Amino acid sequence: MIDSALLQEKNLWNYLKNTDLPIVIYGMGNGADKILEILAYNHISVADFFASDGFVRGHSFHGKKVLSFSEIQEKYEKFIILLAFGSSRADVMASILSISEKHELYAPDVPVCTGELFDANFYLQNQSQFEAVRSLLADEKSKEVYDDLISYKLSGNIAYLCHADTEKEDALKEILSGDYTAYADLGAYNGDTVKEALAFYPTIKKITAFEPSVKTFAKLNAYLSTLTNLEIQAYPLCAWDKKETVVLTDGSGRNTAIGGGSCGKTKNGAKIHTSECDSLDRQNSYRNEKLLIKYDVEGAEWEAILGSVQTIRNNQTEMIVSLYHKSADLFALPLLVHEILPSHKLYLRKHPYFPAWDINLYVCL
Repeated sequence: MIDSALLQEKNLWNYLKNTDLPIVIYGMGNGADKILEILAYNHISVADFFASDGFVRGHSFHGKKVLSFSEIQEKYEKFIILLAFGSSRADVMASILSISEKHELYAPDVPVCTGELFDANFYLQNQSQFEAVRSLLADEKSKEVYDDLISYKLSGNIAYLCHADTEKEDALKEILSGDYTAYADLGAYNGDTVKEALAFYPTIKKITAFEPSVKTFAKLNAYLSTLTNLEIQAYPLCAWDKKETVVLTDGSGRNTAIGGGSCGKTKNGAKIHTSECDSLDRQNSYRNEKLLIKYDVEGAEWEAILGSVQTIRNNQTEMIVSLYHKSADLFALPLLVHEILPSHKLYLRKHPYFPAWDINLYVCL
């Protein structure tokens, strides 16, 4: 884990407070807004915004003209880059790495959903819980990944993410036991992870899928309708711990999240609306199945797990749990899972993504 000297060395926000170099933000949108909010709170100014060469259209962001990377390099001899968008595309990640080899670049860790910032104070306040989780991890690789993730979240240094990376298929083949007869996909998106599960585990005969976004659920349903010889239940619901109506912020892609205020739109154009929630326990009656449950529910993982305790215990259950939506997920969710399944093994893996947006806890028999 992190000792006090290293903690200060890795403290990105303190470093940015004290630098004399101009700070430029690479990217726009919600990620940049979150970073700007934290910078403003710490009285740290931003010199410019830029986009990749070829993506600049003469537009402005927060009152500043968005420059190309070439223009940034012409304008400043030395500067600090803060990465403000995410990608798992190999070509985009390679480009970011190439930039980081020539210039000082950080990818600040800001909560994907609501919650506390993962900074030095947050780590110190929860150090005992981080240490408890580390002691529960089943192999040395998991512990190395855990250490790398904490170091990254404190420092913003993407080298830690690269060191932590493993391909997702390695975890699906080598960590999970397989031979599942049933699969519950909580946060099924357009069906891509159902398709992935069926490819790796052809023994699956029963599928339950939750997806709250209306447009995305239509795509999910269209895909599920092409599957034959399977027992399928699909629900346009948020996975939760009880039947309830909640407010959703429905952004692009996988960015649907619990919370957002009054119905309408956010300043970045994401729609805010109400959606029905329910628990997995209320919506299925699986019993004595070899069951895999995937939780990727945009910040509602805690509630979704609590809403499936009966299902977990009524079956031979293994789990994939996303740990990246809130700062506390990295300790709170493993401790919750261990409380429910104290005999199961916990493995941690981080899959290629800048920033740390694909962290999974694999819970195995």
